[in-house]
Amino acid sequence: MEAIGVLMMCPMSAYLENELDKRFKLFRFWNQPQKEEFVKEKANSIRAIVGNASAGADAKLIDSLSRLEIVASYSVGLDKIDLGYCKEKGIRVSNTPDVLTEDVADLAIGLILATLRQICACDRYVRSGLWTKGDFKLTTKFSGKSVGIIGLGRIGLAVAHRAEAFGCPISYYTRSEKPDSKYKYYSNVIDLASNCQILVVACPLTKETRHIINREVIDALGPKGVLINIGRGPHVDEPELVSALVEGRLGGAGLDVFENEPEVPEQLFGLDNVVLLPHVGSGTVETRNAMADLVIGNLEAHFLGKPLLTPVV
Repeated sequence: MEAIGVLMMCPMSAYLENELDKRFKLFRFWNQPQKEEFVKEKANSIRAIVGNASAGADAKLIDSLSRLEIVASYSVGLDKIDLGYCKEKGIRVSNTPDVLTEDVADLAIGLILATLRQICACDRYVRSGLWTKGDFKLTTKFSGKSVGIIGLGRIGLAVAHRAEAFGCPISYYTRSEKPDSKYKYYSNVIDLASNCQILVVACPLTKETRHIINREVIDALGPKGVLINIGRGPHVDEPELVSALVEGRLGGAGLDVFENEPEVPEQLFGLDNVVLLPHVGSGTVETRNAMADLVIGNLEAHFLGKPLLTPVV
C-alpha cells in the first residue's frame, strides 16, 4: 500500500502520523505553503483523507481530488466532513466511535466536580499562599443534584451511568424519546434546562443543534445552574454564555470546547465558577492510540476490499 497517497489534514497524533507513514505515501497538508497548487499537483496520487474535529473534507476539497475514495476521521464527530456530498460521490467515510466514550464521559464528571467544588480555584488559592490568610469559601456539592443530558448516545449514556453513582436523578433530551430508557424524557431543551441543576451537552453538532444552548436555555437553567459542554463549541451561543456568566444569570460552566478554537473569550479567564479545558475530552495516550488504530484499520480494510471497521457512509 506504500504507493497509495493519503492526505493528512493537520497534526493530530505522532503515533498516527508514524503509522500512516509506514504504510502509505503520506502527504502532510499543514506543511504545504501553497495548498491549492499542492492539491492540483497531487490530485492523481491522493486516494484517502485523514481528518479530525478541526479539519476534514468539504465539497471543494473533495472535487479537487478526482481519485479520492475514503475520508477517515480521527474523531467521532463528523461536522467537518460533507457527508451528503461524500455519499453522492460514492466516497466512504469512517470515524472512531466507542473507543473514546469512556474518556469523554470521565472528563464530563471531572468538569462537573471541578466547577461545583471550584477545584481549580482552590488549587490557585493554595499556590498563591492565600490559605495562610484564611480558609477558602464554601462551594456546592455534586451528589444528588439533578443532571440533564442533551443527547443520549454512547457518550450521553456513559455520563448518565457515572452521574447515577453520585445519586443524581437523570433526565434527557433527544429528537425522539428512547423507549428503552429508564430516564425522564423532555421533548424540548428549555423544559430539560428548567428541570435540572446541571446541563450536559453531549450531542453531535448538526445544523439543528448549532446554538442549541441559547439565551432562553441559559435563563431556564438559571443562576444556580451549571452548563457542561463536552460536545462541540458551536453547540453554545458563546456571547450569550459569556454575558450570562459575567452577569450572574448562570451559576457556572465547565467547558472542554469553544466556538472558535483555540480562541477563548478572555472575559471567562477571571471567573472562579468557570473551568476551561483545551478540547481534551479524548486526550489520553491510551484512547488516542486506539483511535489511531481505528483510522489505520479502516484505511487498510478499504484498500484491501474488506468492510470498514466503523463505517459512516
